[in-house]
Amino acid sequence: METAAQKAADRLLEVYRTGKPIDPLTPEYPDGTIEVAYRIQQLQVEQWTLCGDAIKGHKVGLASRAIQRQMGVDQPDFGHLTQSMFHLEHQPIPADRFFQPRIEPEVAFVLGRSLSGPGVTTAEAARAVDFVLPALEIVDSRIRDWKIGIFDTIADNASSGGVILGSRPARLDDLDLRTIGCNLQINGELAATGAGGAVLGSPLNALVWLANTVGPLGVSLEPGHVVLPGSMTRAFPFSPGDSIVATFSGLGSVTAVLSGKDEQ
Repeated sequence: METAAQKAADRLLEVYRTGKPIDPLTPEYPDGTIEVAYRIQQLQVEQWTLCGDAIKGHKVGLASRAIQRQMGVDQPDFGHLTQSMFHLEHQPIPADRFFQPRIEPEVAFVLGRSLSGPGVTTAEAARAVDFVLPALEIVDSRIRDWKIGIFDTIADNASSGGVILGSRPARLDDLDLRTIGCNLQINGELAATGAGGAVLGSPLNALVWLANTVGPLGVSLEPGHVVLPGSMTRAFPFSPGDSIVATFSGLGSVTAVLSGKDEQ
């Protein structure tokens, strides 16, 4: 298993160097399990950290029914967020960092305490949250044309690409995460609306799921880490020069700008 996992990890790592997405992994690993897919992901994370990157949090992917329908899967997954994935809002984000990017609006949890499952309850998860920020996640795929199954996306670090955090923190007890609304605008036009309840009933449930899923793998969610619980809408493609704004009721807004060709 380890040899096959390393081979797949090397293929995905090569995409970052060549800029050329690869064919889906699933046909080559017809008997590949979820555990093997996460091992492929972990091997890449180990390589990134060896090269000087650092883990700054985790994301829950495929958490809403809209995203699951869009991607053709039926369960959540998780990926790692590294230091190099974080971008300042309003500042141009280099378009050449991505292959086939899409954007998603989310609330972001910033942890004040560690969380390690199994057995984490909703109460413990809420207690661990220091504050909440508005966020946009750039999802991206190293698999050609987004032709992914659950094995592909897990192996590909849950299709992680980038994170843009807003600058207005809010206390968890000042928000009802189930009913918090969101408007997503692309270049000034309304692209979608959503609500926190679309994310496993509440984004807090996604945090519980994450803590209890990574715990048996020996992973702990650490103080200061960012957790993205999942998108409130489906993911939208965007292009160099586009400006994306997500506005959340009671939480404020966050803006992402993808650099145009003349800005690179």
